[in-house]
Amino acid sequence: MFVDVDRHGPFRLDPDFLGGYARRPPAWGFGALSRVTFQRSYSRDGEAWWQTCRRVVEGMFTVQRIHCRERLLPWDDGKAQGMAQDAYERLFSFKWTPPGRGLWIMGTRFMYEHGGAALNNCGFISTRELPLDFTGPFGWMLRMSMLGVGVGFDTRGAGLVTLQPAARDGEPHLVGDSREGWGEALERVLGAFVGKTSLPARWDFSRIRPSGTPLRSFGGYASGPEPLEEMLASMEALCSTYVGRAIDSTFIVDAMNLIGRCVVAGGIRRSAQIAFGAPDDTPFLDLKQDREKLAAWRWVSNNSVLAEAGMDYADVARRTGDNGEPGFLWLDNARAYGRMADPPDWRDRPAEGSNPCVEQTLWDRELCTLVETFPARHDDFDDFERTLRVAYLYAKTVTLVPTDDLRTNTVMLRNRRIGCSMTGIVQAIHKFGYRRFMRGCDRAYRHVQQLDETYSNWLCIPRSIKTTSIKPSGTVSLLAGATPGVHWEHAPHYIRRVRVANQHPLLELCREAGYHTEPDHYSHNTTVIEFPVRVEHLERAKDEVPLREKVDLAAQMQRYWCDNQVSCTAEFDPERERPELPRILEAYEDRLKAIVFLPNRGHDYVQAPYEAITRERYEQIVARLRPIRGDLEHEHDHEARFCDGRACEV
Repeated sequence: MFVDVDRHGPFRLDPDFLGGYARRPPAWGFGALSRVTFQRSYSRDGEAWWQTCRRVVEGMFTVQRIHCRERLLPWDDGKAQGMAQDAYERLFSFKWTPPGRGLWIMGTRFMYEHGGAALNNCGFISTRELPLDFTGPFGWMLRMSMLGVGVGFDTRGAGLVTLQPAARDGEPHLVGDSREGWGEALERVLGAFVGKTSLPARWDFSRIRPSGTPLRSFGGYASGPEPLEEMLASMEALCSTYVGRAIDSTFIVDAMNLIGRCVVAGGIRRSAQIAFGAPDDTPFLDLKQDREKLAAWRWVSNNSVLAEAGMDYADVARRTGDNGEPGFLWLDNARAYGRMADPPDWRDRPAEGSNPCVEQTLWDRELCTLVETFPARHDDFDDFERTLRVAYLYAKTVTLVPTDDLRTNTVMLRNRRIGCSMTGIVQAIHKFGYRRFMRGCDRAYRHVQQLDETYSNWLCIPRSIKTTSIKPSGTVSLLAGATPGVHWEHAPHYIRRVRVANQHPLLELCREAGYHTEPDHYSHNTTVIEFPVRVEHLERAKDEVPLREKVDLAAQMQRYWCDNQVSCTAEFDPERERPELPRILEAYEDRLKAIVFLPNRGHDYVQAPYEAITRERYEQIVARLRPIRGDLEHEHDHEARFCDGRACEV
């Protein structure tokens, strides 16, 4: 057991304190859309919001208490109860939340027994050591993805391994019905092409649970053996085409994407990946020009380049102008700097990439520990700093729970990296004013550094190498009705698409209430539900905001708040603003660590998370809707979430 709750017992909030919240309705930001999002993604075993808040806060303080007791450190139950109650009230009121992963896993038996990997949104794996461990990075990708972790990876292993003909033995391979069993099967296929293993006479999937079987410990529904069977066959076919020649970036991306497709179909709906390649690797840049393979599996990753200051952006910017790829990560900036307002310190020199939404610089096999805050839900920065205390402590607490991967523990226990994020930033600027908000960010950042010194000393663990981020926050923001991350609201009226598993009882309830549904274009066993949204008091929709203003807000948050990174998908008008892309990249290459662009029309995405509509169409849709009947507090999906941005939703 990773957290010995059986021996020490769980921390419990005072029942009298909780009684008032059981009768208090949550302040859902978008009504039915928020409720459905919560029930689909974060409610376990029919939890209401007040019960999810209890599970999260009690889990957070249970981990702290056990950490202190096992190390004979000071622990005050009375003081902890007061702080836990403050954390609970601020969580219930949407002043802060864990990331989606934390809302789903924190405080569960699964976390105590299986470790902290599932608490983390995302991670990164490098392929530079493929000559020493050819199967390891791909196996890590599969295991972490099946825990709900979105993964970034690089193509540094290109050209380093030449595949050889695979031997085949005469015995069948009985596949275990677990993440470990699936991982062993994958690594056996890959290992056979480097002489490490052999292919079996046949695969025996008889132990794999039938499709639709509930997965009780982690959540979700069993897919049956078909996704695994398809992945193993596709991986063998891919490897066979490289026999006698060195693997390249295309092989690495295709192999990772095949794993992602398997995970999507295997019960984890979102398989967020980002691939980092060299800006002069033309085959890498052209990967998504193959429409057949794009539809089959290359949609899984968002491909980006490791940009360098001073490079010629003309060619890559031309490609970005077509469909939004590649994105850009200036790795030297990420390694050298915390906040861009502060001098370079190179504390992150070993960093090699990022997570799929690029809000966290990461070392090889490192995971990102995130938490969310909502500054616009505060009346002043004194109150916001009190929220930051509990949000920071949540993220730091996650670093106390080891994972089941020894190399991941090695880097995470050393770095203790966290990402205290803000969302609803545009709303906060409108509320406080631009100058006051930026000064508040600078003040809040310094407050987080004081918190890190205080609580790291109390817990007797290292200070965090970095502490602040801006995550995209698409899904968690829906609960509170906040604009996501640094982004503006989509439109005065729009359709918000939500994806649910076909087995989900919520799906039929929405159909009966008149909501439009259709099969997911990208994922098997998944249906898209469309919710109409009207935004009150909209200052400007994102299409009315100039591209440079969007990029500049990201740069300002990188300067005053983020010592990790800002996740920003800057949408642009392809007819009017496309020519600006190279000039913007040159102008901001020393002010940003990462940026992603997306044309606001003409791209290849279908069933996009957002679609602007007219007021008339909104009213037509609303006129046919009826209240969602049924007790939503008893309908749940058990599905795993990766992260919250476009990388995860498209």
